[in-house]
Amino acid sequence: MSRQTTNVRVTQFEPIPSPESILGAYPITEKAAETVLQGRSELRKALSGEDQRLVVITGPCSIHDPKSALEYAEKLAELRKKVADKLIVVMRVYFEKPRTTVGWKGLINDPHLDNSTDIKSGLKVAREILLSINELGVPCATEFLDPIVPQYISDLISWSAIGARTTESQTHRQMASGLSMPVGFKNATDGSMDVALHAMISARQGHAFVGIDMQGRTSVVRTSGNEFVHLVLRGGGGKPNYSRADIAYAKVLLEEMGDSRSIMVDCSHGNSNKDHRNQPKVFEAVLKQATAGEKAIFGVMLESHLVAGKQSINNSPLTYGQSITDACMDWQTTESLLLTAADKLV
Repeated sequence: MSRQTTNVRVTQFEPIPSPESILGAYPITEKAAETVLQGRSELRKALSGEDQRLVVITGPCSIHDPKSALEYAEKLAELRKKVADKLIVVMRVYFEKPRTTVGWKGLINDPHLDNSTDIKSGLKVAREILLSINELGVPCATEFLDPIVPQYISDLISWSAIGARTTESQTHRQMASGLSMPVGFKNATDGSMDVALHAMISARQGHAFVGIDMQGRTSVVRTSGNEFVHLVLRGGGGKPNYSRADIAYAKVLLEEMGDSRSIMVDCSHGNSNKDHRNQPKVFEAVLKQATAGEKAIFGVMLESHLVAGKQSINNSPLTYGQSITDACMDWQTTESLLLTAADKLV
């Protein structure tokens, strides 16, 4: 009698189209490619200090509705033009959500918001949204969680994050070493920076690991390393980490690694005590440091949507333009913050 020893708890294997086939069905346009390349170039120059403008990554905690995402992007495209001489504005377009236990895992995993996990449709919808936003001339930022997903959408991303829960993961460090855009590593959920700094060192090196190629074949992926990795301070352990003292401490650690301008401050999460109403206070404190000549800070991140706050995914109907994950600032607050920042920056 044979005994089964593999896939004992797997209920189904459902093939999905290869990256090549989905990219072929939703190809990057000339305008979108121009936006991506320009966005990456501006971010690299900001990190190197060649471009002194402040980077602002702003947008919904997560994308759950293509229509409201595009409306936000249209507003951001106009605002971006108004502040372009002082700010490099990138839209936060997050499709994957890490969960502490269980919950909605994001648009790619569950695009219909009904636990049907139609991942094939999620990948297609994600590309459609990214194409539309880049067509507006707005570069996109996202967090990569599943190491297979970048093959499907990374050609449309100008900046990416590795989150606090995955910064310690060797898989994500290796993935970051091969990504084509600047990558920010967040400090750990307890607030410590060591894990993120170690991740930066690792991701700057070349790696070899198991992944898939554009045809979807299991492959050994070899990378050359990503020199544009950096630190994202998001608070943690019940404490913020955006004060002058926190920045000074981070600078010392980074300078030991040869970095000089590689700190981004996440104005949400632990730094806002998970209260969206505190984000403006954090932003203003960081802006004050930047205008006082603190060159180590190259950027900030905001969680912002059309409508303030958050709602349950089970609401029926859902409030249009309001987050179903973390609470966000509304558009009016976001616009005011960025216009004020542009006025204050030299």
